[in-house]
Amino acid sequence: MTTAINTEKEYQNRLKHFTSLKSKYQATKYNDSSPSSLLYLILRKVDLGIELTELEFSWLREQELFKTVEIVCLQQQYKLEELRNLENEFSLLKSQYQVPKLSGAFKNISIILYPILWKFHSGNPLTDSEIEWLKNNGLGATVALVNKMELERHFFALKAKYKATKYQGSSINSPLYKILNKLESKQRISTPELEWLIKQELFETAETFRQQELKKEAQFAELKDKYQAIKHSDSFLSSPLYLILQNIDAKNNLSESEINCLEQQGLSETIAIAQELEQTREFAALKAKYKATEYQDSTPKSHLYKILKRLELSNQLGEQDINFLKKRKLSEIIEIANEKYTSTLKSKIDLGELLNQSEIEWLKNNRREDIIILAQQKHFAILKRKYKLIDPSLPLEPFYAIMVKLEKKERLDPKLVLQLMEEGLLSNDGKIALAYSRLEAEFYEQEFHRTGQKWHIPTASSYWRKAEEPEQALKLTNLDLSQIRENKLKSAILVTRGAAFRYIANLADAEICAKTAMEFHPNSHQPYTLMGAICYDRGDYPKGDYWFEEAIQRGAEIEDIDAERKRVIRSTKDENKRHEAAEYLLRKDSKRYVWAKSYLKKSSDNGK
Repeated sequence: MTTAINTEKEYQNRLKHFTSLKSKYQATKYNDSSPSSLLYLILRKVDLGIELTELEFSWLREQELFKTVEIVCLQQQYKLEELRNLENEFSLLKSQYQVPKLSGAFKNISIILYPILWKFHSGNPLTDSEIEWLKNNGLGATVALVNKMELERHFFALKAKYKATKYQGSSINSPLYKILNKLESKQRISTPELEWLIKQELFETAETFRQQELKKEAQFAELKDKYQAIKHSDSFLSSPLYLILQNIDAKNNLSESEINCLEQQGLSETIAIAQELEQTREFAALKAKYKATEYQDSTPKSHLYKILKRLELSNQLGEQDINFLKKRKLSEIIEIANEKYTSTLKSKIDLGELLNQSEIEWLKNNRREDIIILAQQKHFAILKRKYKLIDPSLPLEPFYAIMVKLEKKERLDPKLVLQLMEEGLLSNDGKIALAYSRLEAEFYEQEFHRTGQKWHIPTASSYWRKAEEPEQALKLTNLDLSQIRENKLKSAILVTRGAAFRYIANLADAEICAKTAMEFHPNSHQPYTLMGAICYDRGDYPKGDYWFEEAIQRGAEIEDIDAERKRVIRSTKDENKRHEAAEYLLRKDSKRYVWAKSYLKKSSDNGK
């Protein structure tokens, strides 16, 4: 139904259009008024400016529509004449504005060029984009001419405005053009320039300058009164004070040099007025920024101004400031400030910086635990990279707390140490183990110096070695043992010293320490364990087994001795020696030392 209505409406519109065209082109005597008529097609073509074919003209004559033919012929003749006129006009414009002959693809720019030239020729200035178009299309000479003519037009307009038309010269290099430009921009002209105007009998132009000067002098006096600078007696318009006062009146902030100038002239009241105006403008801008425009007090003495100034600098409100804002129902400022401060903390986190305790407390008080968690997760990721913990499943707690303590050089609680041991993070040479050992070494060495308790020496020495700083262990244990009474303590010190020598591959001094320790404490298994490890380092495995067996007889656990064997093989850098040791243990007891097979495989793979 709707389609039928639309079709009928379209038919009626075409019918009206056809009727109008028949009237316009005097074809009303043609009886067929149907839009499907050939006449409707012909008249539509004519109305669109499309030339008719000879067949179409013949058809019109057959229908005795001679008047229509005459109108169409006249219309087409007029069109041709107009086209020729346009071409002639364009040709003249091109010649006048130094456009080179257009050929080839360059002819396409005529469509844009003609209106540009016509516009300028009719007295309208060109836009920057139009000038740029001319340049981009290689019409530099045209641009130069247009610029020159623009200046000449400007000169002519200035001469009319400042009553200097009697001056015949039109060159923009004329002294008059420079003078008139100064008058236009309200600049002062020099005495020689004024004399030149008088000499050229341009008295009205000179009078214009005098009137401008009188107005400026009156304005200078008003400004001095307005900004309390009347004590300054200089009334010359060349005075720097005039420019400074104009700056203040234009609501511009004073520069440091301008303030210094006012200070030198003792105009402290002027400075105070200018600064108060600056602060008032700043206060208004801050009120708009922080959505406090409904607050009536606009003076810089307002406490709100001080709050907003502080907020700009720190992004954080103090408790007193918050109370002030709440009492005056300026809650939007608090919300904006909180968002700003939150964004600042987020940026700090993104840069890898840590939040301090006061920042964390602020986030807690403002229920932004999500930011705290984000900070912890970011920091945890950084610390995991630092401590080379690549396990993605490692939970945030307790390991984040552990690494934070290590970063702060705080000793770990026994519970945290136990958790590290359960994860195997203290049983290898990872960075967690090194950091933990270093902290323990520093603690026990400090305790030794603080209390004089010598049993802290072997403990600290052992931790220094585990922290891969054997030199510190050797330095700490470089003692005169004759000053120590307790043989058990002497033995413990020598064992840790021997272990440090062994770490740096000084096996000879390590052996001396181990054997001397046996003499001081024959029943301790530790010197024998050390001696066994030294023999394994040398590749003398049977002798090493002898010393390990002596250690077991003195109380060493078999599991601990086997673990020591495993550590020796793991830390051996020589692949051949590692392979040899593994083979020896497998021959000795393939079930007990089944773990040694992995070292055979590694050696085999490396061999390939």
